[in-house]
Amino acid sequence: MVTALQTPPKTLKVVIATRESRLALWQAEHVKALLETRLGWQVELLGMTTLGDQILDRALSKVGGKGLFVKELETALADGRADLAVHSLKDVPMDLPEGFSLACVLEREDPHDAFVSPNFASLAELPQGAVVGTSSLRRLVLLKALRPDLNIQPLRGNLDTRLRKLDEGQYHAIVLAAAGLKRLKLEARIRHTFLPADMLPAAGQGALGIEVRSDRADLLEALGVLAHQPTWLAVTAERTVSRAMGGSCSMPLAAFITQCSGDEMQLSAAWGDPVMAEAEASEPVSTALPAALVEVRQTAVVNSFASAEALGEAVAAQLRAGGAVWAGNAQVV
Repeated sequence: MVTALQTPPKTLKVVIATRESRLALWQAEHVKALLETRLGWQVELLGMTTLGDQILDRALSKVGGKGLFVKELETALADGRADLAVHSLKDVPMDLPEGFSLACVLEREDPHDAFVSPNFASLAELPQGAVVGTSSLRRLVLLKALRPDLNIQPLRGNLDTRLRKLDEGQYHAIVLAAAGLKRLKLEARIRHTFLPADMLPAAGQGALGIEVRSDRADLLEALGVLAHQPTWLAVTAERTVSRAMGGSCSMPLAAFITQCSGDEMQLSAAWGDPVMAEAEASEPVSTALPAALVEVRQTAVVNSFASAEALGEAVAAQLRAGGAVWAGNAQVV
């Protein structure tokens, strides 16, 4: 239950709840700078550790659930320790808990996936049976579709930890979000950027959202000036696919606006069999089979949140018609 708080004075002093990884702190500092320069607010950061940060011994698909990186931040909003929270949208469930609202979505950074390797320039150059690190079931399924021979192994930890594990020789290559590398000025580590045709991004990847309590009308109004409407509409369509499919860390699901011309958007989505994806991660390379993929796309005029959600729902329906299974019915081993 969210308790009521008094509206703060006009000259706002606000606290941003944030995870404490270097990337999360960059994101919070980025929003802090926007609030200070564009709105004249006084801003402090409240660093926190989430459940998703604490679970490092197994893939998040094994943990299950949604919002593993946001729940503790929402608790800080609810009890008044913080006024707003900054999230990577791909970590945020489409349906927020009662009492919370997405105040705005900022302009998107590079939404694509990046191939990172000290010795190989691309996925095609990897040797037979090469070890590739990722804990994303979406990336696992898409990688297996491109290279069934690859040995996909779990990769947990923050961005710096993942790069350290690569440099220690635990993997031939790893796949990361290009946005995080670019935000931390590590783009030199990117050997190849996957095109959406090869590695369709996750819903909301590369975009930042600001979450507040629904009863903070002052913040909801003021933060609107930071919103980037084209990004917000695009990620709404993408995230609607995820919601309609029951998307979580345990579902290999991709959704991305692959084309945009005026008000017209093309939304592409891909779904992979969760059981097959997990089985392939543990099977010997010689017996691994390509994961079954359902891939769809649809184009529509999107000029409102309602039309963005309608496009997302239509694409989700296409996925189900093609054999994709809603997460609530899927078995994850």
